Amino acid sequence: MHQRTLSTRLAFCLLLTAFAACGASEREARSPAPDARPPSVSHRIYVTNEMSGDMTVIDGQTRQVVATVPLGKRPRGIQLSPDGKQLFVALSGSPIAGPGVDASRLPPADPSADGIGVVDIASLKLLRIIRGVSDPEQLVISRDGKSLYIASEDTGTAVVVDVASGKTIATLPVGGEPEGVGISPDGRFVYMTSEEDHQVSVIDTAQNKVIKQFSVGKRPRQAAFSPDGALAFVTGENDGTVSIIDARKHTVIKTVKLTGELVRPMEVDVSPDGRWAYVTTGRGRTVVAIDTRTHEPVRTVSVGDRPWGLALSPDGKWLYTANGPSNDVSIVDAASFKVVATVPAGTRPWGVVVGPGSQGIASDQAR
Repeated sequence: MHQRTLSTRLAFCLLLTAFAACGASEREARSPAPDARPPSVSHRIYVTNEMSGDMTVIDGQTRQVVATVPLGKRPRGIQLSPDGKQLFVALSGSPIAGPGVDASRLPPADPSADGIGVVDIASLKLLRIIRGVSDPEQLVISRDGKSLYIASEDTGTAVVVDVASGKTIATLPVGGEPEGVGISPDGRFVYMTSEEDHQVSVIDTAQNKVIKQFSVGKRPRQAAFSPDGALAFVTGENDGTVSIIDARKHTVIKTVKLTGELVRPMEVDVSPDGRWAYVTTGRGRTVVAIDTRTHEPVRTVSVGDRPWGLALSPDGKWLYTANGPSNDVSIVDAASFKVVATVPAGTRPWGVVVGPGSQGIASDQAR
């Protein structure tokens, strides 16, 4: 009798162990361990630092800072040229101020500092500054690399500039305090957000003309397109929303409300396969992944303080966030959605973009 009891207990314990192993296996499949290994494909992360007036360059494989490049006052928006040879950076002499700040209490602006800095990727040198754009904040480059579409924050306009000559091609009213700028994959349309008017202006790049405006969330900060051009995503900082847009009809099809303490949607970027829309949440200190098929937020990861800028590695396996007050960059494994490394940057990192790797570039250049 005693022997049978022991045998029964042993069998029961073995059964429990099997169930536990099965459950653990399922959990691992749903949430893989963070991949701390560096990426196999060489790339670099370029980060603008708003208060220190420079750019931090991080090697994607070693995850080390390899250069600091002086730029000018308040570097914010940053974009890579289509050929991968140059960076374009928005520089501004306007004083730093949050929403609702009394402008009369701020120091005077320095218009002489306004412009678009052009940085050579190979030498990591500032080649020139394109002048004539007042208080630029963000920008995109046309698919042929010939034109810049720039948000001029204090004039409420989109300024179209010829890259070669630096001359202004067009100036288009787009609403108060334009900020976020996105361009469709085929280059036909540029979306520019207006923080004051809570709207998006649609610019037809063939005509350099605003063809439509539509309302989105409160204080929209950025716009990004899916790789197939079917959808666009616009973040609304003040109401915690992400507007999902039919990018062929230029109409909002759904508004996603993000939840969490102090969540303020800021930057948005879409994975190369179009599966995920990633959103930084500013004071919320997180990145949220939205499923682009169900339009639902499904994953969240805590990063640094007030993440703003966001970029993905070319293969979509790594996310990089520019964390302002903590003066660093978080590296997130997209598969496990966990932070695998934190790299120091300059003072108040703002924008981030991923570009070519280190071939032929000395690690101490421009330092």
